[in-house]
Amino acid sequence: MDTRAEPVPPRRAGAERRQSGELESTILAALWAAGTPLTPAQVQGAIGPELARTTVTTILTRLHEKGTVARTRAGRGFAYTPTEDAPGMIARRMHSELRKEPDRGTVLARFVSQLTDEDERLLRELLDGEPG
Repeated sequence: MDTRAEPVPPRRAGAERRQSGELESTILAALWAAGTPLTPAQVQGAIGPELARTTVTTILTRLHEKGTVARTRAGRGFAYTPTEDAPGMIARRMHSELRKEPDRGTVLARFVSQLTDEDERLLRELLDGEPG
């Protein structure tokens, strides 16, 4: 009888691993839904057991370092809460991307050219100071 272990095939890149941004989005969605500070264990409970608590803690720590979540002491660890709502977060990402490009005019022109008629109307109202 052969007692040697069979070799474990290497995991294909992206086959089972989720991108960091996807993990951050999942965790932020759980925090927004809760509406109250959550510990890493509570976040894990909200999103399901497929992520280890240590992974959740790592993602929360990274989000804290980015200023995306605030943390307060909760026993020996921390409880986390988002620093802004989802629309605010998306707006901040849009600003961040815009700051990366020296030719902001071209970026904005291409952005506007891809808006739907309804989004263009809304943007015009916002720029004119009219209620949306």
